[in-house]
Amino acid sequence: MIDTKLYSLLRVYETGNFTRAAEQLSLTQPAVSQHIRTLEKELNVRIFERSSSELHVTNEGKMIIKCAKRIIALYNNLQRDLSSERRQITSMTVGITHTAESNAIAEALARYVNTHEGINIKLRTDTASNLCDLLRNYELDFAIIEGHIADPQLQQLMLDTDYLVLAVAPDHRLAGKSAVTIQDLKEEKMILRLPDSGTRNLFVASLEAQNMSIEEFNVVLEVDNIATIKDLIRRDFGVSVLARSACQDELRKNKIAVLPIENLSMMREINIVYSQDFDHPQVLQDIMKCYRDVQALSDESAKP
Repeated sequence: MIDTKLYSLLRVYETGNFTRAAEQLSLTQPAVSQHIRTLEKELNVRIFERSSSELHVTNEGKMIIKCAKRIIALYNNLQRDLSSERRQITSMTVGITHTAESNAIAEALARYVNTHEGINIKLRTDTASNLCDLLRNYELDFAIIEGHIADPQLQQLMLDTDYLVLAVAPDHRLAGKSAVTIQDLKEEKMILRLPDSGTRNLFVASLEAQNMSIEEFNVVLEVDNIATIKDLIRRDFGVSVLARSACQDELRKNKIAVLPIENLSMMREINIVYSQDFDHPQVLQDIMKCYRDVQALSDESAKP
């Protein structure tokens, strides 16, 4: 059983306030304060530095909080696995990025659970960086992430490759071109992903490789939801740089046109990323097969 002091620690960290943490835990504020003092005494460190207006986490506190998250995640995983064993099902928590959520990957995961009796998958959508943190803390079984992850703690299998394109409305002035130039982009209103997204970071890195900056472009909107971006593009409120895989459905229905951008190489891997402790390799192989099946059906339906 998890020490209740760890739950108090995480709730104080998340709320930044002892009183709010106590309310959420249905405890008194002195009880929560006592939990933190006891942890600090047991570990001989200061976890929080208290000021008149807010709490600040010490460096030692950050280490303890990270470890507490991992302990609770491992315990939750144990409870889940024991429950799955009793019910003869396998339950997994899978992380996907916002781009992955918008392409064939979500469909492949749905196909997997529909063809494997007793499998349950819980999806969590976040940035690649946050998903990797969740993997390290054992809060995910595996994640599907764009780009190569350079981390010895994590293993990866390449699922596919993808590349970024300019997405425009079908009747946009650029839609009939075979490719667009950087100057073409500078003349457009751009709707981009938020700065912490892998898609945005790859676009910015490609610009910087050409000694350019994102500041040279007319970015009028920054949106995290890809479906919202595509809807705005269809209605010709601007153009965007997106993964081509995220636009497949709109391309088939002629709702969006995509074009390469001259002199910008924006190809990347799509990887299944998992911790060294993940012991169900056949699950990953089966999901890769489901993904290939979905892609094959998509290619077939795209034929005239």
